[in-house]
Amino acid sequence: MPLNSGRTGPLVGTVIVDLTRALAGPHAAMMLGDLGADVIKVESPKGGDDTRSWGPPFVQPADAERESTYFLSANRNKRSIALDLKTDEGRQALEDMVCRADVLLENFRTGVLDRLGFSTRRLAELNPRLVVLSISGFGHDGPEGGRSGYDQIAQGEAGLMSFTGSGPDDVQRVGVPIADLLAGMYGAFGVLAALRERDRTGRGKVVRTSLLASVVGVHAFQGTKWTVAGEVGEAQGNHHPSICPYGLFPTADGAVQISVGSEGLWHRFCEGFGIDPDHEGMATNPQRVDNRLGVIELVSELFRAWDTERLLKHLDEVGVPAGKVRNVQEVYEWEQTKSQGLLIDVEHPTLGRVTLPGPPLRFFDADGTEVTERQHLAPPVLGGDDELVRAWLTEAV
Repeated sequence: MPLNSGRTGPLVGTVIVDLTRALAGPHAAMMLGDLGADVIKVESPKGGDDTRSWGPPFVQPADAERESTYFLSANRNKRSIALDLKTDEGRQALEDMVCRADVLLENFRTGVLDRLGFSTRRLAELNPRLVVLSISGFGHDGPEGGRSGYDQIAQGEAGLMSFTGSGPDDVQRVGVPIADLLAGMYGAFGVLAALRERDRTGRGKVVRTSLLASVVGVHAFQGTKWTVAGEVGEAQGNHHPSICPYGLFPTADGAVQISVGSEGLWHRFCEGFGIDPDHEGMATNPQRVDNRLGVIELVSELFRAWDTERLLKHLDEVGVPAGKVRNVQEVYEWEQTKSQGLLIDVEHPTLGRVTLPGPPLRFFDADGTEVTERQHLAPPVLGGDDELVRAWLTEAV
């Protein structure tokens, strides 16, 4: 019997053993679970995943353990089994799962899995078709290989904070654990590639990534700005370092963001607001970037005469990309968000019916018929699926 009986999706029937905790690994496992995979989350009986205690906020229904909203954010579409991997019984149960699994995910510190008796060599002996995803803080080798990593530390060490913030003297972290989330996304991407290769070769691979690698992997133009041009990017607040005008501008009652990302858009913008597009120092994007402060001052002065909604309507009519800055409540109450399937309702074992942020992918047939998975599992309570998983392990392969 499939663990996620009744679910559909591209990965239906694929079994994932998730040994990860905190966010990077659990996010990768959740992405695979969103695609229909059977995800078995293995947790310590003593408290389970670290994020079960991360809060507030917590939600505590009557006569039940409190639930961390942090944990709920990274563990939908999984089953939980509580195993003490320091005991013979726990290790045997894990070995049985490995023999039947397609993928194993882990983010222990380097060497921990080896000491538990599950080195990559041993895992391959147990199951040559197994794909292993291993996520670390700063890489598994190199002069600082094995160094433990946490998101904000990685954001700083990997350079992200150096070009995020109001200015060079006011660097800021990104408002979500972006290094963790990116490592999870890259990890899931690597797993899918390794599964595709296994279809061809019949053998699994070990996929490795890290928080460091994930952030460096998205440096984009900030990376080549240094590697090619020899320039070090700095924090510049809410304005783009290479395009102008592109950023956040005050209005009479709030703020609006615009993106004038081409010369064609610049001419539309100027026509819509009565500006000479060939004004000295503003005729081309490189000139406008060099004259950034003057351009920002000009646009800010124009926009302060408009209220936000009227300005957004005018920008739309002119054909200039623009938008407001929404808070989280406004995002989840926005009909466009709802229309994209980004909210899901699930039945939680202790909380009852709750609404969660949903998967960011949708699938369609060629004729436009949506075939996206709609049956989602709530994040599990600790050990809530022990009986189900153990029964599955006893079934004939």
